[in-house]
Amino acid sequence: MAVELDVFVGNTTIMDEEVYKLWLDGYTVNDAVKVRMEGGVMEECEASADVLLSDTMDQYRTFQMCERLLHSPAKLANQLLFQITPHRQAVLIERYYAFDDAFVREVLGKKLSKGTKKDLDDISAKTSVTLKSCRRQFDNFKRVFKVVEELKGPLVENIRQHFLLSDKLGRDYAAIVFFANNRFETGKRKLQYLTFQDFAFCAGQLINNWTVGAVDHMVEDMDVDLDKEFLQELKELKILITDKDLLDQHKSLVCTALRGKTKAFNEMEANFKNLSRGLVNIAAKLTNTKDVRDFFIDLVEKFIEPCRSDRWTAADMRLYLTHYTNSAHILDTFKHQVVWDRYMGVIKSCIFKMYHD
Repeated sequence: MAVELDVFVGNTTIMDEEVYKLWLDGYTVNDAVKVRMEGGVMEECEASADVLLSDTMDQYRTFQMCERLLHSPAKLANQLLFQITPHRQAVLIERYYAFDDAFVREVLGKKLSKGTKKDLDDISAKTSVTLKSCRRQFDNFKRVFKVVEELKGPLVENIRQHFLLSDKLGRDYAAIVFFANNRFETGKRKLQYLTFQDFAFCAGQLINNWTVGAVDHMVEDMDVDLDKEFLQELKELKILITDKDLLDQHKSLVCTALRGKTKAFNEMEANFKNLSRGLVNIAAKLTNTKDVRDFFIDLVEKFIEPCRSDRWTAADMRLYLTHYTNSAHILDTFKHQVVWDRYMGVIKSCIFKMYHD
């Protein structure tokens, strides 16, 4: 009996985005088949279980063969083994380097070393992200860190150029690299309410304003290392709290500006000196590596928690810090306005982001 078959031959690599996600998420072939069956793919395509298994295995093999190219994304565009459209290449790369916020939150600020990699079992159990996916994400962080570590030029641009990532993902990776390099403490209980995106926003502020790259655009590690000269200059701000006349004058100017504008005025007036000492002392101590690491803890303990306990709203916080910053410009004997503005610009932005009233 003769059987007629319609055969189509092509060389375009077919990749199912749903299967790719299952592979990225660390599902085994059998588990991926189950998920696809539950999603109704057999009814959709009128396929048998054997065909579905075969298709899933075939796609997994393709992804595994592509993986080494994804480690250096520019190679994906120049290879001839897989015929993948530019749009599909961009999707593959972006999703390969995407990460779970729950996972990155656990490793943010830690050294990207074997020691941290040993903790991935525990992190996987805590976050419900599969161990395989945790390893991929950690290895991606480490790979990006190593590639951009010694490059000159802007950090976000270097990441985007070498790994062909979107602007948003490039900025997120810049935050991860920046935190890993400076080893900021993010794991303490008082900081658990902050999300990765809260920290990523603050990283962007620090990179754009406090790093060497903020003043010199073509130096190594320009967006990774804090500007040591600037950190040294911050010590000059101590005069705002050590000179009693200046402290009293600053308080008077701020309170005059705030009177009648907020229900929290009495608390603001009573706590002015403590709050000012908190912010200025954070600045003065940033020449010490340990105090740089504790930057976010100090912001919470010295400023955010006292304001929260006095029931300040986010609007109160914005009002207070605006007048607190601007009033320093009117102080006759205060000569460090440029350093003050560079410091307080970042402090204000970070506190506004971190203060969830």
